[in-house]
Amino acid sequence: MLFWKKYDKIFAGVLKIAALVSFFIISFIIIFILKESLPLFKEIGLKEFILGRRWKPMSVSGQYLGILPIISATLYVSFTAVFIALPVGIGCSIFLSCVFPSKIRNVLKPYVDILAGVPSVIYGFMGLVILVKFFESMGMATGETVLAGGILLSIMILPFMISICEENMGETRKRYEKISEAMGVSKWYMVSEIIFPLSLKSIIISIILSLGRAMGETMAVMMVIGNAPIFPKLMGKAQTISSLIALEMGMAEVGSLHYSALFASGFILMMMIFCINIFINYLKKKFL
Repeated sequence: MLFWKKYDKIFAGVLKIAALVSFFIISFIIIFILKESLPLFKEIGLKEFILGRRWKPMSVSGQYLGILPIISATLYVSFTAVFIALPVGIGCSIFLSCVFPSKIRNVLKPYVDILAGVPSVIYGFMGLVILVKFFESMGMATGETVLAGGILLSIMILPFMISICEENMGETRKRYEKISEAMGVSKWYMVSEIIFPLSLKSIIISIILSLGRAMGETMAVMMVIGNAPIFPKLMGKAQTISSLIALEMGMAEVGSLHYSALFASGFILMMMIFCINIFINYLKKKFL
């Protein structure tokens, strides 16, 4: 017993140290990005940068450095992806955890997990070949659209949704299945009235993780969205913050206002994800 108590204390100490190291790493990243962004904020101001409608990094004194259309596109594409993926992810989770027998579930689950390990450039290539070509075949001038990015992102975030929801639904089913059968309750009634309501927290957590994944995705979205820094339309081109940074960081002169603006864009993206997480966690604590 004494050995196990010592082991538990050591393990708890290791976890605390790991959590502390993670906190400091994230803090240093935020401080570094903010430090590189300060020249831009001093030159044109945070409010003007966020609300500015034109992105012209080569303009004199940064008077046309604004990312409002790019922020809008980032949110538009991310929420579109979650909107498409959520019903599919919940449906797959229900079937994997409550409908399919364990043999079929054990065969299908690894394929779902494999989706999370596919490189984003492969998703981007498939989206360019399939989605973009499909929209072009429908008579559109270009198939590179916000909708194409949303559909592609929805496929990429599905594994996160399914893994989180399926695990929670499976545990809930094991807990209440025998009781429901003894009471003569049908399987679908158990799913709709017991399993689904008790899984709302895990569904919200999956939405948070999926939004963060979608907002931070770069390569796949960059290949299918058109990369035009204009206000987004569902069937039009747009550009996300992550794709903006990936495309222009290599051509930005170190120390220039353009260079600082790209770091400021990254800082805004981090704050957006942070605020969305706080808001959804607030809703979860208030209503669940």
